[in-house]
Amino acid sequence: MRRVTHTRLYSQTPGRFLPRPGRAAAGASVFCPAVPGLLDRRLIFVTGKGGVGKSTVATALGLLAARAGLRTIVVELSSQERVQRTFEHQAELFREVELAPRLFTISVDPQHSMEEYLRIRIGPLGHALGSSKLFQAFAMATPGMRELLSIGKIWELAQLQRKTRGAAPYDLVIVDAPATGHGVGILRTPRTFAEIARVGPIANQGRDIAATIADPSFTAVVAVALPEEMPVNETLSLRDALDREGLTLQRVVMNAVYPARFSDDQVAELNGALERSESSLARAAVRAAVSEHLRAETQREQIGRLRDGLGGSVVVELPFVFADHIGIPELERLADELELGLAEPDPAGEVLI
Repeated sequence: MRRVTHTRLYSQTPGRFLPRPGRAAAGASVFCPAVPGLLDRRLIFVTGKGGVGKSTVATALGLLAARAGLRTIVVELSSQERVQRTFEHQAELFREVELAPRLFTISVDPQHSMEEYLRIRIGPLGHALGSSKLFQAFAMATPGMRELLSIGKIWELAQLQRKTRGAAPYDLVIVDAPATGHGVGILRTPRTFAEIARVGPIANQGRDIAATIADPSFTAVVAVALPEEMPVNETLSLRDALDREGLTLQRVVMNAVYPARFSDDQVAELNGALERSESSLARAAVRAAVSEHLRAETQREQIGRLRDGLGGSVVVELPFVFADHIGIPELERLADELELGLAEPDPAGEVLI
C-alpha cells in the first residue's frame, strides 16, 4: 500500500487531507491519494474555452489543495476578483488575501506588476519610473508586455525565495489563465521576450520563467471543457498548440456533466407512459426526464470523442451544479468530485482517501 505525501513549508507533518464529516471513522488516517501528478507540482495553469467554468474549477482545485495541507494561492488575471466575491470577501486588487485556512487569492494586473518589478529591481528610481504616466503608457503599449509582467508576478509567487519583501512562499500556485488562445500566448510570452531581447534583465528573467513553465515536474497545464462539440474541438486544438510549444496537457476537466439517470429499458417505459398519460402535468414531467436523458447521451458521445482524441490524457468529470450561483457549498462539492476524479488507485484497485 503506497502512501502519497506532500512536503509542506510550514509543517513537519506529511500532507494529508483533513478529515471531513462522513469521510472517515474517528482516528482513521486520511491520506492524500494522489493527484500526485498534479498537486505535487508548484504551478498549475487552468485554461479552456470562455464560458466553460475554468474559474470555478481553478477555485475548487485550490480548495482541494488547501484541504490537503498545501498553502495554496489562486491567481486571477486582468483585475478579476471572482474568487474573492465567491467567498464573500471585499474585493482587493493586487493583494494576497486569505479566504480560508491555507487558501489565498490575488488579483493581478500588469500595471501593479510593473511597479513592483521596478521597485524590486531598480529601487527608488524604479518607483519614480513606475509613477510616470508616460513610462507606463510606453510600457503597456509594448506588444506582449502586459502578459510578461503578469506571468512574471505568477513566477514570483511560485518561488520558494520570494522577491516581495516579507512575503511568505506558497506550496502551490493555481492560475485562472485566460481563454484557450490567449492562454497559450501567455505561456509562450517569456520565451518570446528572451529570444528577442537576447541579453539584459528582461531576457534573463524571460529565460528563467520559460524554463519554469517548460519543466513538467514544476508546472502543469489543465484544460476545462464542456461536453459539447465546440469546447471539445477547442480542447483538442489546445493540446496540439501546447505540443507545438513543447508543453503537455496534463489533465482535462469535463465540467457540467449531466447524470445518466435511466437505462434504455427505463426510457422505453417513459415513452410508453408519455403516450398513455392523459395528464398534461405528467406528460410535461416525463418529457423533461426524457429530454435530460437525451442530453446526457449526447454529452457522453462528446466525452467519448474527447477521450479518443486525447489518447492517454486523463479526463476528470464534474457534475452539472443545479444552483442559481456557485457558492462555497457548491465549491466544496466540486472539490469532493475532483478529489475522487484525480485520485489514483493502488495496485489492488482501491483508492486511499
